[in-house]
Amino acid sequence: MIRYADIQDLPVLKEYDRHISESELRTIIPAKRVLVMYQGDRFMGWLRFGLFWDSIPFMNMLYILEGYRGKGNGTELVSFWEKEMAKEGYGRVLTSTQSDERAQFFYRKIGYTECGALLLPKEPLEMFFIKELTQTASLI
Repeated sequence: MIRYADIQDLPVLKEYDRHISESELRTIIPAKRVLVMYQGDRFMGWLRFGLFWDSIPFMNMLYILEGYRGKGNGTELVSFWEKEMAKEGYGRVLTSTQSDERAQFFYRKIGYTECGALLLPKEPLEMFFIKELTQTASLI
């Protein structure tokens, strides 16, 4: 099951998502900026997003727990998010990943294309990816 997170998901999100403060989670959960994935009552992962330039949905975090990877769950979660963003009237979505992470191959596989990069001092290259939603086919 995939759904928007609610405040009852805060403890599990705090446990696993260490890239964001609890106060920020308390702000973005009611704003419907976090999706959670469960199998029955087992937490499988989450997708967190914001708006780039206040106008383009930007996936900040996609994480599937170890035992659920490689089974199509990440694809399903991203597909759900893309459909939600299309329903909201957005025509494209963005995400990024570091060049030394395997996620770049996943994003390409599900239809994202490179659209730029950012190089910060002492950090790996951050690669940006875009997907036009008007061409989004079901990934499930």
